[in-house]
Amino acid sequence: MRSKSYKGMACSIAGALEAIGDRWAFLILRDLSLGLTRYDEFQTSTGIPPNTLADRLKSLQASGLVERRLYNERPPRFEYILSEKGRDLWLVTVALLQWGDRWDASGKGAPPVELHDIQTGRQPVLAMVDPETGEIVPRQRIVARAGRGADDIARWRVDARRTRELETTED
Repeated sequence: MRSKSYKGMACSIAGALEAIGDRWAFLILRDLSLGLTRYDEFQTSTGIPPNTLADRLKSLQASGLVERRLYNERPPRFEYILSEKGRDLWLVTVALLQWGDRWDASGKGAPPVELHDIQTGRQPVLAMVDPETGEIVPRQRIVARAGRGADDIARWRVDARRTRELETTED
């Protein structure tokens, strides 16, 4: 259940959360990225109540993250696939997976699902990469700056820390 709309907020994270909707939708996106496509598969995987599942699938379709496709005419049966926009969320789900694995968010003491490179067998990790050199950029070298779509609150958000640091050094 959505308590507040983030629509109109000058924040890409808020906009992404608005498009996704809620925790159930994230689990459906996880399942879609693992190759599940059918209503009953989502229900089995998540335990989501049928009316909630139907609502989340419609919402994900309306956001352009999921496409519905007829796979059987008699009786009519549909499957759901990630759109290009939805496939682009894969890195977000992998980031959540890796964070959850590191901090044992599942409470199982070990990762419930592991991702492996089919050529090397190794487990890849997400990283911030320089688009020209391909080199990994460490977290301490990343800084947020207001972008072209920033409004006053977005500018304040990215400048607040620097402003506070300047005030502290002046004291």
